[in-house]
Amino acid sequence: MAEQSAQATLPFVDGYLAYLLARASHLISGEFHREVEASGLSVPEWRVLATLADRPDCTIGLLAEITLSKQPTLTKLVDRMAADGLVKRSAGKADRRQALISITPRGRALAQPLLERAADHERAVLDGFGPQQVALLKETLHQLIALHSR
Repeated sequence: MAEQSAQATLPFVDGYLAYLLARASHLISGEFHREVEASGLSVPEWRVLATLADRPDCTIGLLAEITLSKQPTLTKLVDRMAADGLVKRSAGKADRRQALISITPRGRALAQPLLERAADHERAVLDGFGPQQVALLKETLHQLIALHSR
């Protein structure tokens, strides 16, 4: 009850879940995105490589969902990344019309140091929290995403 009354005295936005999630994401992502851009990648390229780094392949639709991209925009990005030798396209096994995207050795070599730095950055961000609080936070976010996914 004390928590409710404390939140009731906050301005609306300061207690609004969507704002809090967006603000936290903006702050935390912004810190790491500077490292991504310093490596020569754009943030969307990084998201594609990070997504593909531990998957054998991915459809454009799933890749768009995971990377928070619009499918037409992502298709153009993947075409550029394929031309640069970072990813490759192949026909789907069940449906040959469906393109599967996978990371190339060149893409993996570019992504690997960033994946390690991303893990270090996450540890630094969560350093003030105990392991149980980190696990609860991540589980809560997974549940929230699952409840609101299509």
